[in-house]
Amino acid sequence: LEKAGYAVTREYYINDAGAQVETLARSVHLRYLEALGEDIGEIPEGLYPGEYLKPVGKALAEQYGSRFKDAPESEWLDLFKRYAVERMMEMIRDDLAALGITHEVFFSERELHESGAVAQAIAELERRGLVYRGVLEPPKGKKPEDWEPREQLLFRATAFGDDVDRPLIKSDGSYTYFAADIAYHWDKIRRGFRQLIDVWGADHGGYVKRMAAAIRALGGEEVRFDVLLCQMVRLFRGGQPVKMSKRAGTFVTLREVVDEVGRDVVRFMMLTRKNDAQLDFDFEKVKEQTRDNPVFYVQYAHARSHSARRKAGELFPDLKKMTPSDLAEAPLELLARADERRLILQLVTWPRVVEAAAQAHEPHRIAFYLYDLAAAFHALWNLGNDDPAARFVLPDDEPLTRARLALVTAVGIVIASGLQVLGVTPLAEMR
Repeated sequence: LEKAGYAVTREYYINDAGAQVETLARSVHLRYLEALGEDIGEIPEGLYPGEYLKPVGKALAEQYGSRFKDAPESEWLDLFKRYAVERMMEMIRDDLAALGITHEVFFSERELHESGAVAQAIAELERRGLVYRGVLEPPKGKKPEDWEPREQLLFRATAFGDDVDRPLIKSDGSYTYFAADIAYHWDKIRRGFRQLIDVWGADHGGYVKRMAAAIRALGGEEVRFDVLLCQMVRLFRGGQPVKMSKRAGTFVTLREVVDEVGRDVVRFMMLTRKNDAQLDFDFEKVKEQTRDNPVFYVQYAHARSHSARRKAGELFPDLKKMTPSDLAEAPLELLARADERRLILQLVTWPRVVEAAAQAHEPHRIAFYLYDLAAAFHALWNLGNDDPAARFVLPDDEPLTRARLALVTAVGIVIASGLQVLGVTPLAEMR
């Protein structure tokens, strides 16, 4: 989006309110007891079993000793919630930094509640006549005896394309998750944003209609809302799936993947599929130096472009320090081969590819384009193995070498530009 000229603000929404955070705090309390020497046995159903919580429990034990060992939950729950969220966010920020992902804003759901922003958003909907008290129809798929009719505060979501109207307040008087999400997006609209892009897990697909309805109600037609639903990544090693279990708390972290194969490999591979398509990531495949490894294949094309320029500079010293303006003055009319012209036509589509990818919110288009461009460049390079006249650097023909060097440089510039859009560092040499 930035490459296409948009002003972009990246935000990370911290889910630090509600039942899940309480579950996190209770899970940390178990690890706290474990750090004090208690035998906690098997992690109870419903709590988080991951080993990553052990250091959090240990740190609490070191700081507070046995103060909360036998204390009632009411004495430690809020403290443990805040501490656990802080530690989790430290880990998340570190992992994001390792992957080269930056956010200008970290937005807290808890602070949204504490500031009164949720109540303000509901008041705004009420002011527009979009909230009423009513009774919902029984949910589909449930027997009537499993459902009790109850008057609720409802948002008129059906007026904006949703299937049913949506509750804003729970039976216990607390706000629904949806109410908080409305407040968060209302805040973004009031800050002047007119294009909102949410990145969600695919399991939240059923939530899109209601959120789109709320944004249409508050922002009208001038606010564009797009949700990118992301499918799971399946990890393989040598063609065999890496076994993981959420219940047992055994899984491979993003940081472990980055540490093993490198940031650039992870970033590029994650963008070789549309966000709603499942990605198979094989630790061994991404280390191969073959055409089947798109990261290597594209980087190798960029490195080859630099190699050709170095070789040309050795044969023709005045080509060593060619500027873009020098290349623009190259005798491009000498590029008469059909495959050279096809490559030129491929290069000139680059700006349109960027624009289309930005408008569609589909960065995988960049990765696909780079792979196809690399394939065309490698094919042209390999022609020189059988036909010396097809080589980019010709010792006895400086004008044609200059023209082909301009083409090679253009390929390198476009590949470097594309890799930088994807947040990948272009390599001038392969090691």
